[in-house]
Order: sequence, then structure tokens, then C-alpha cells
Amino acid sequence: MKKKLNQLAATAICGNDISSSCLYVSALAIVYAGQYAWISLLMVSIVLFLFRKIYGEVVGALPLNGGAYNALLNTTKKSTASFAAALTVLSYMATAVISASEAVKYTHGLWGGIPILYTTILLLAVFMALAISGIGESSKVAIVIFVFHLCSLVTLCLFSIYFLINHGFDVLYSNFKAPLKGSITMALFFGFAAAMLGISGFESSANYVEDQKKGVFPKTLRNMWIVITVFNPLLAFLALSIIPIATINANEETLLSFMGNLTGGQWLLYLVSVDAALVLSGAVLTSYVGIGGLVERMALDRILPSFLLKKNKKGSSFLIYITFFLLCSSILIITLGDLKALAGVYTMAFLSVMILFAIGNVLLKVNRNNLPRPERAGWISIVIAIAGVAIALLGNMILNPDYLIIFLDYLIPTLLVVGFMLYRTTVLKGLLLFIDYLTSEKLAIFKSLSFKIKKAIHKINNQQFVFFTNHDDVATLNKVLQYISANENTKRLKIVAVLNEDNHIAPNLRNDVRVLDRAYPLINIELIEEKGIFGPEKIQELSKRWNIPINFMFIGSPDEQFAYRVEELGDVRLII
Repeated sequence: MKKKLNQLAATAICGNDISSSCLYVSALAIVYAGQYAWISLLMVSIVLFLFRKIYGEVVGALPLNGGAYNALLNTTKKSTASFAAALTVLSYMATAVISASEAVKYTHGLWGGIPILYTTILLLAVFMALAISGIGESSKVAIVIFVFHLCSLVTLCLFSIYFLINHGFDVLYSNFKAPLKGSITMALFFGFAAAMLGISGFESSANYVEDQKKGVFPKTLRNMWIVITVFNPLLAFLALSIIPIATINANEETLLSFMGNLTGGQWLLYLVSVDAALVLSGAVLTSYVGIGGLVERMALDRILPSFLLKKNKKGSSFLIYITFFLLCSSILIITLGDLKALAGVYTMAFLSVMILFAIGNVLLKVNRNNLPRPERAGWISIVIAIAGVAIALLGNMILNPDYLIIFLDYLIPTLLVVGFMLYRTTVLKGLLLFIDYLTSEKLAIFKSLSFKIKKAIHKINNQQFVFFTNHDDVATLNKVLQYISANENTKRLKIVAVLNEDNHIAPNLRNDVRVLDRAYPLINIELIEEKGIFGPEKIQELSKRWNIPINFMFIGSPDEQFAYRVEELGDVRLII
């Protein structure tokens, strides 16, 4: 068993991403909401509080890596889950590239003379190497960055409060009397929409939950919520208390550095700038860790190529991190470091992922209601949370309509890759028909290609799947076959009844299997009576004996009386 992350380590990895929002979200909210920005940021905190329960319920019931993808994979169709996964991948790519670039720009602002584009690629390479070295080593770096960041923010807040006390409240009164461009309602709406950027990273912890100690995950959610609830509104309020709004708007990109210079002098400006470079670098690390857990799960489920699963001596899926680095670097080179376009991808993608995760919670309640879970989110909370994120998504579309087009430009190619992996046998069969037509026209050059395609289709369909049951409910078994036909490329299914000495096979199970075998002629259904006790050891044993990955083994949704937690069974999927 590899060493699991404690509360501080797990919080630091995801916390660097979400807490880096302090560097820009307060200024961004002030641009759109003016003197009411701190209220917009508190509204964001309320929505995030509701998502704590949503994430707590879903991941508590299904504590497996994958975030929204895992939630939807175990509650609905594989294609829907794959769509969520594609959005999450885009979100991580945008986060890594933007954070790395901004970190280098902060460093350039301090010392100058460094080539921003090449240094950004070098920074991405450094964190790729760190991710390849393992999550344990990554967490040590993340902890140092996170603690330094929190200390820097506390220092800045204390000096700002001291400055306010010494210089009076004239600026605060002046700012709060300043006229708004529109109504208070519209100011809060657009301020809220812009401020929702400040919760990016909240979804990350769910993508490496298997690497965390038991009970740590909900604490990471609580800790992230506390950080953004305290610092984001407080920094916005303090900025409005000591700096005129016009000056804030003029220094939007480096507001905290400006506050540091104003309240503490040159040394505090340098402290905040160094902190900005470090914590943005920490957000890059969060992207690597999150993408590692997600893509590994996708590759195991045959949504991405299996070669990505190759591991080094430390058990790290190094090809995932290398591929991610190459993709991020290519985006940097193509855009020449102009990342305004990626900001749209970043916003649309992660807000969409949040909505899909909440929908996964709804499906969990409806389709897997008997599944044990440590806490439950209320229906009203879920509706308000979805509405809140949907409003933010709409607001960002109104503020930046061009971002939607750019988002689709990135999303469509990603979906094409995932779609091909999901429906590759159908695509290959269509290609085979075309090749066979050319072959019939005596173009013999295509015969070898036709043979290779047939071989590939056979290999894909020859993958065996397993469903564990000892119930003779033909309707349930029919649902299993319908799920497999709609979601998996296979022609082989083992229905396995694990029987101990006191158990016997269900009376009608053999007959039910024969009926279904005739009803689904394209799938070879085999009933196996396996002696032993159903549990993690038996699943591991059968996986090795039959050479079938555990994530190709399915069960029905267990209830409170079931002897094991879902995570104890490995990557077994719930499909009924």
C-alpha cells in the first residue's frame, strides 16, 4: 500500500489552485460590481458551501478518482461521463498554462530579463518531473507553497488593516458613495459571475481522493471553503477601504502587489509578488496531480489509449504527465503566450464541470439511493447550487461572448478523440466497409489494411466483462445487458455467482442466462459458479486468473447491509 496523503498535504495540493484566485478575483469583482464586490464574493462563498455537501455525498458514496467523470460513470451512461471528463481535461490544461504563464510574468516583473515563453515551458517541465516523481514528493512542495501563501495573505491583510486605522475611512466612504454604471442588481450579477472564477480548483480534490487518508477528503473541502470565504471578500473590502476604485481598476492585474507597496512598502510588494509566482506555480502542480488521477481512470475504462497507463519504478503513470506537458507547451507555442483565449476555455469548462457534478449528485440519489454515504445534500441545496453556477456561466457568456466560440474550438477536438475511443468499433467497421469496397475493385493494396482493421475490431470486442450476482431477476440482468450493449465494446460477458459452502445458486439464474444469451446473439454470455466468499480478495483473484481489469467488473448498487465499502472493491463499477 502506498502512503496516503494527510489533511495538510491533500489540502495544499488543491488549495494552491483555489487560493491563487485571491491574486485576481477581488480586483475582477470590483471591476464589475464596484463597491459591492465583497458581497458578490460572499455570494460565491454561499454557493461553494452548498457544493461542499454535494461533493461530500458523491465522493463519500463513490470515493474513487475521477471527480465528475466518476460520479456520472457510476450513475448514468458512459458517454455522459466522458463528456464531463473532456471538460475536466480542458479545465486542467487551461489552468496549467495560464497559471504557469502568470507565475513567470510575476517573476519577470520583479527581475526582468527572462524570456517569458521559454521560461513558462521550463516551469511546466519542472512540475512534470515533480509529478512523475510521485504524489508524495509533489505534496511536500505543495505544502511549502501553501503555508507561505497563507502567511503572505495574513501579513498583507494585517498591514492593510493597520494602514486603514492610521489613515482613516475617507477612501472607504468615497468608494461606497461612488455611482454605479447600472443597478445594484446588475452589479451583483456580473460581479458574482466574474467572482465564480475564484472557486476553480475546488473540484481537484475529488480527482485524487484515492491517494488521501480515510476521512481527509471532506476536510479538504472545508479548508478550501474557509480560505476563499475569509480572504477573497476581506481583500476586496480592504482594497475598497484604502484605494480609490479608479486606481483599483488601473491596477487590476497586480492589485495585491499594489496594496503591499501602499501599506508596507517595497519589501511587502516583493513578498506578495514572490508569493504570487509561487502559488501560481502550485496551481500548475494541482493540474498535474488532478490530470494524473483522471486520465488514468479514463484509460482504464478504454476512453483514452491504454499505453498511457505504463508506469515507472515509483508507480507513476509518467506518459500521462509527459503527454500533458506536450499539450500545454503546444498551446503556449501556438498562442505565442497570448492567453486571453484560454481564459474563456478555463471559465466555461470548470463551471460546466461543477454543474455536471451536481447533476451526478441528483442521479446518485435517483439511481443509487441505497448506496451508503456519510452525508447527504438536500434537494433544495442542489437546485440552488446548480442555479448559482448556471447564472455564473450565463453571466460570463454575456460578458465575454467570444469566449464561447473559443471554448467550442477546444472542446470539439477533445470530444472527437473521446468519441472515437467510445465508438471506435463502429468507426472501424465503417472504414472496413469502405476498404472492402476498394478491395472488391481489385485494389489489392488495401487487403492487408482490411486484415489489420478486422484484427483490431476482434481484439477490442474480445475484451471480457464481468457482472457479479446471485439473484434470478431476469429484468435486472436485462438491464445489465442493455448497459453493456450501449456503453462497452465487447462480445463477451461472464455472469459470476460467488457461492460459499452455505449458499446455492439462485433457482432460476441458469435459465435466465440462457434466455438472455438467445436474446443478445451478439454477446456471448457465460454463467460461472465460483466457490468462495465475495469480497476484495476474490475480485483480485479473479482479475488475475482471467486477466480482466477490475474496472471491467460490474456490480449492482449495494445497500447499508453490504459487508464492504465501494472503494474497498477497487475500481468495480456500479451499473444497476
